[in-house]
Amino acid sequence: MSRLPKEERHKKFVDLIEADPFVTDEALSETLGVSIQTIRLDRMALGIPELRSRIKDVARINYDKVRTLKQYEIVGELIDLELNRQGISLLQTDEGMAFERTRIVKGHYIFAMAESLALAVIDAEVAITGVANLKYAVPVKSGDQLKAKAKVTMIRGSDYFVHVFITVKDQPVFRSKFIMKTL
Repeated sequence: MSRLPKEERHKKFVDLIEADPFVTDEALSETLGVSIQTIRLDRMALGIPELRSRIKDVARINYDKVRTLKQYEIVGELIDLELNRQGISLLQTDEGMAFERTRIVKGHYIFAMAESLALAVIDAEVAITGVANLKYAVPVKSGDQLKAKAKVTMIRGSDYFVHVFITVKDQPVFRSKFIMKTL
């Protein structure tokens, strides 16, 4: 990509952030054809906070909607939530979540992300996992950012059927079908 004049780059930068507030500095760097340092300087000049701050701002609004869990019990950052319908969360993995030798993230972190999101989308004071059907598609490496999407597919009495799909850079890595029971 040819270098854009600064004003054009800034306009495109803002357009990209508005289209996807969770776009990484690395992705912006690649799209705009500049260094990550330039992206950071542009963010500062435009008054756009870093990704982590943008995620936390959006998550703060959604945590107030959750009835089944406390904020600190949700694994990942809750970035979208419609009770009894759907939700999205993000989790940045790190070395502490992975096996030392392989750098593969331990499955219980991935499952906990899916289960806590499935609980968060339910509009009830108390809910538990009744049934969980899981499939790990490919290993997740330390440093990968996980994106989980939950969808309530059916409500039958006190049973909520929730499907959760987790991806890394749009590649499926995990899927689960839960039957959550409200008490």
